[in-house]
Amino acid sequence: MTIRVLLADDQALLRSAFRVLVDSEPDMEVVGEASDGAEAVRLAGEHLPDVVLMDIRMPGTDGLAATRLISADPALAQVRVVILTTFEVDDYVVQALRAGASGFLGKGSEPEELLNAIRVAAGGEALLSPTATKGLIARFLAGGDDGDGPDPARSERLGALTGREREVLVQVAGGHSNDEIAERLAVSPLTVKTHVNRAMAKLGARDRAQLVVIAYESGLVRPRME
Repeated sequence: MTIRVLLADDQALLRSAFRVLVDSEPDMEVVGEASDGAEAVRLAGEHLPDVVLMDIRMPGTDGLAATRLISADPALAQVRVVILTTFEVDDYVVQALRAGASGFLGKGSEPEELLNAIRVAAGGEALLSPTATKGLIARFLAGGDDGDGPDPARSERLGALTGREREVLVQVAGGHSNDEIAERLAVSPLTVKTHVNRAMAKLGARDRAQLVVIAYESGLVRPRME
């Protein structure tokens, strides 16, 4: 099955480089290119890509606004957005996750990392780099944009989870894969996947990245200020 990719970046040279890389893979194809967020939203509606590689800073409608529009459209529910950013410590990264992005990747990443990111996102997994997962997202989400602390509504929704589902959610928020969680909790990867899917359904999460957001915003997971 071919993974359909939409490229959104205001730099034509970068788009060309990404196109050559993506089209060189037998299981991927570029279905469109956008130079700004508004065009990315329009093309996403036209082509229904599996993954959008979205630059976060673009003129006019930026990547953050475009991600929010794509994620809010029921017709684009299967479209996954991976944010491309120059700086992983960018506050916009966390806002993008809240807006519905499935994760992000630094522009300085190796080609193999970018291709893996596309496959991971297309498979419905969260793409959160070790740098981000181990501290960046935790610190930003704990502080939040408004400094109000845990969201009571989010906290209340956690009551729908079983004890094991909460345990798995904590591990997901720590950036661990299903295999790693299975080893930590002494269960099978399939069992972990089942718990993750049930937690997503109960919490109304679009994907694993949204589970990470909920875990921190609800106060279930506290940041390690390392």
